[in-house]
Amino acid sequence: MEALSTDITDDIRSLNLKFITAFNHGDAAGVAALYTITALLLPAGSYTVKGREAIGQYWQSEMNRGVKEMTLETVDVELLEQTAIELGKYSLKAEGGQPLDTGKYMVVWKKENGAWKMQKDIWNSNQPQPD
Repeated sequence: MEALSTDITDDIRSLNLKFITAFNHGDAAGVAALYTITALLLPAGSYTVKGREAIGQYWQSEMNRGVKEMTLETVDVELLEQTAIELGKYSLKAEGGQPLDTGKYMVVWKKENGAWKMQKDIWNSNQPQPD
């Protein structure tokens, strides 16, 4: 995919910064607010999570499990009218910066009432699957 619009890429990077800031401050509700009400989260090694409320609960459970810091890096964005597809890389860390996981993600962003929201969020770990 080739990035078609710098503006949409900047918008998504800005929204990712809000996601990171909310997550790193332990604000699962703030993270969930970036999703549509009917969003789907497909986390690595877990079942599909459906709906904004359940997604907020999922992220809270990750925080409770010891994930204290997240970074997101947008690699590419493709704009398709009222939808954008973002590819990126993530890292998760525990207290004190201890690495927990790295991987890649794909988000399908949807323009809803003039604002970009996550509609589908797919995470894929770089860690090998246990035998």
